[in-house]
Amino acid sequence: MKRIFLFAFLIGASFLSSFVGAQQALAQANYPNKPITFIVPYGAGGGSDSRSRQIAQKMSAILKQPIVVENKPGAGGNIGTEMIARAAPDGYTIGMGNFAPLAVNKTLFGNLRYDPERDLVPIILIERGPLVLVVNPNSPYKSVQDLVKAAKAKPGTLTFSSGGIGGTHQLSAELFKINAGIDMIHAPYKSGAAALMDLMANNVTMMFDQMYSAMPSIKADKLRPLAITSRTRSPLLPNVPTFAEVGYPKVEVLNWQGLIAPKGTPKEIIDKLNTAANEALKDPVIREQMLSQGNEIGGGSPAEFAALIKSESAKWGVVVKTANIKPE
Repeated sequence: MKRIFLFAFLIGASFLSSFVGAQQALAQANYPNKPITFIVPYGAGGGSDSRSRQIAQKMSAILKQPIVVENKPGAGGNIGTEMIARAAPDGYTIGMGNFAPLAVNKTLFGNLRYDPERDLVPIILIERGPLVLVVNPNSPYKSVQDLVKAAKAKPGTLTFSSGGIGGTHQLSAELFKINAGIDMIHAPYKSGAAALMDLMANNVTMMFDQMYSAMPSIKADKLRPLAITSRTRSPLLPNVPTFAEVGYPKVEVLNWQGLIAPKGTPKEIIDKLNTAANEALKDPVIREQMLSQGNEIGGGSPAEFAALIKSESAKWGVVVKTANIKPE
C-alpha cells in the first residue's frame, strides 16, 4: 500500500512540476500581458526621471503594454533601488539603475539592505557621460596645472563644491586629488544646482559638474571649463582637453545609468526587455538629446552592462575608502 501511495505521489509531483513549468513558459512567451512598473530612485523632474520617462514611453509602444513610471527617491537612490531588488522577479517591475546605487553606495554606506550584484540583474546601459571641471570665469586658474600648483603651494585651501556626499561631483574631485597628490576642502550642498550657483558667485574654487548641467553657463561665459573626464574630447567642447592630455589619465569618470530588474527574472524576459530598449535607443529624438547633452548613447547586452557595473564598483570602492568618505 505504501508503495502505491509513494508511486501516486511521485506521479502527482511530476505532473504538478510539468504543469507549473508549462505555465511559466507560457507566461514568458506571452510577456508582457499587463502593465509594467518602472521605478526611478530619484525625484520627479531630474535628469534620471526625464530620461526614464522617455525610454519607458518608447518601450511601451514597442512592447504594446503601458509602462508606469513611479518615483521612489531617498537615501541617495537606495530606497528606490531596494524596491526594485525586492519586487517579484516576473518582469513586471523594472527600474533605472544609476552610478551611485549600483557602484558606490555598497562601499559608502556599508549596510545596504540590498546587494547590487546579488539582488539585481542588469538589462541594458542607457547612457553615460563625462563631467567637466569648471571654475569661475574671474578665477586666476586657467588650467588644471594652475590648480595643482596652487593646491601644492597651499594645501587645504582650495575648495570644491558638490551636490552632496558620495555623488559623482565629489567622487570625481576625490579621484583628481588622489592622482594629483593634492589636498582640497569639500563643500557639499543640498543639490548640484546650489553647488554650481555658489561657484558662479565665486564662493568656492571649482566643481566637477555633468556636461548637460554646466554647458548653458559655459556658453554664457559664466563658467570656465578646464578639462573633461572622458577619454576623448567632447564635440561640445572641442578646445577643452581631457585629463589624460594634461597628465592625469586615471581621472576618467563617466556618470551612467541603465535598466535593471530583480534577480531571478527569467532570461527570456530580460532578453525581450533588452531588445525593446535597444530599439528605443534608436529613436532620433532621444539620440539627439543625449548627444546634445554631451552623453554617449548606451545599448548592448545585459552581460556588457553587468561587466561595467562590476568594474565601476571595484574602482569607486577604492576611491571611497582611500578618501575616507562617510555618508551624511
